[in-house]
Amino acid sequence: MKKITLIILIFISVLYSNAQKKQDTTQENYDALTQQSEYLEELVNNWYVKRSLTEQDHTSTNISGNTINETLPDSVYIERLYKLPTVVPMTYNKIVRDWIKFYTKDTKSRRYLLGISEYYMPFFEQILDKYDLPLELGYLPIIESALNPRARSRSGAVGLWQFMYPTGKMYGLEINSYVDERMDVLKSTEAAARYLRDMYKIFGDWTLSIAAYNSGAGNVKKAIKRAGGKTNFWEIYPYLPRETRGYIPAYIAALYSMNYYKEHNITPKKVDMNIITDTVMIKKKLNLRQVSEYLDIDYEKLAILNPQYKRDIIPGNFKSYPLRLPFDKVSDFLNAEDEIYKYKDSIYLSEQVSLISPSKSDRPYTNYKYTPPSTNGKKKLYYHVKAGDTYSNIAEWYDCSVNDLKYWNKTRSTKLQIGQKVAIWVPIKKYSHYQKIDKMSSAQKEKTNIPRTNKKTIVKPDKNKYIVYKLKSGDNLWSVAKKYDGVSAGDIQKINGFSDEDVRDLKVGQEIIIKKK
Repeated sequence: MKKITLIILIFISVLYSNAQKKQDTTQENYDALTQQSEYLEELVNNWYVKRSLTEQDHTSTNISGNTINETLPDSVYIERLYKLPTVVPMTYNKIVRDWIKFYTKDTKSRRYLLGISEYYMPFFEQILDKYDLPLELGYLPIIESALNPRARSRSGAVGLWQFMYPTGKMYGLEINSYVDERMDVLKSTEAAARYLRDMYKIFGDWTLSIAAYNSGAGNVKKAIKRAGGKTNFWEIYPYLPRETRGYIPAYIAALYSMNYYKEHNITPKKVDMNIITDTVMIKKKLNLRQVSEYLDIDYEKLAILNPQYKRDIIPGNFKSYPLRLPFDKVSDFLNAEDEIYKYKDSIYLSEQVSLISPSKSDRPYTNYKYTPPSTNGKKKLYYHVKAGDTYSNIAEWYDCSVNDLKYWNKTRSTKLQIGQKVAIWVPIKKYSHYQKIDKMSSAQKEKTNIPRTNKKTIVKPDKNKYIVYKLKSGDNLWSVAKKYDGVSAGDIQKINGFSDEDVRDLKVGQEIIIKKK
């Protein structure tokens, strides 16, 4: 009797557990749908949507669903997904069905999403085709940002493709006080294409690669491990982060809705954006308002065509940057370029550098004053600059200071050119000794007895504290960091002293050091 009771209790427990899991999954899916609904609703607050709104468009978004969705049998959805020419596998189940119903509601946000896609999708597909990636990956920004280039998540992800700061920098996107290329349509798409390509190299499966794009390769690897080595998305589904579980279903549904909107009686709403655009290169500092006023382009329209300029300033004085214009305004800009740079520049271009000297009481080291060395008892000679030489090296070899060298050579710069003659005054008694240095090889100069107090030495890393890693084909700091627990790409960049340019120029076979955790 006790054994029967125990079996019944276990059976009830299993039923309750399964029901609870089902309820949790349903609630989780509902929460994700609600969040995405709010995200899409933010879309209608964008300028280019507001400009296109008409009275009949003011309908509200809800999650209850359209009648047409509720009457369709599963077989219709399955057949339509099957017909899509996609490399990424299209799976259908209850979770995907809920997302399809969500994305095929006839609301203003869905209509405008379809309209905006006509502008952005050609950019996405062109770049994905360049990298020989499935073109359907171009639908990812629909669920990432609702095609809002200035979208910013609570976690700090930015742009159409929602790059976090470290990942954006890792994939070569420029981010500074004026420019954030995470919001640049072309450059962020280039970065996303390379990122997705790297994920596919790791997993060899597009569904897992897309999941990794959302949560990172590390989380997908952990889910695979917890699932006992299984590599099917739906088999590792319970072990993935909550947000990522809904990511693939949402992606499939978004792709479905963008291809079958007519079957659901949704009419795309034309959005007031210039479909045909072109770029000009800006080589001086310029404010978008100078361009909009001079060329009579609506400022908000110009700003949304160039979302990467955070403060409306194009810092062309630093380097050349692209400015995207309506096609019919390109020739007007080129014909009046010099006038546009000058137009209201005193109003729109504030000075970044002010020539203001501090008062003497505020100056540090007020007791220090450089005194030129005497040439009494000295004779002038010339050193011919070789590859790798610096003023610091030369000063050490000739037992003087860098300031002495600059004084003797009447320069404030420390830049040197190979073959350049550097004048040096040395004691007459040691003239013959110093004269020999100009003819010495690098090795001989290394062995000279002249002290080098500031010489920078190369220190081999302690094998107990550091790992020396040689870069392989396809490696980047992000993929290398994932091979070592507790190590981030930022850690590797910092410990190797890499600039952002160094990170972009990493070479196969290059050795980097990684600090052991």
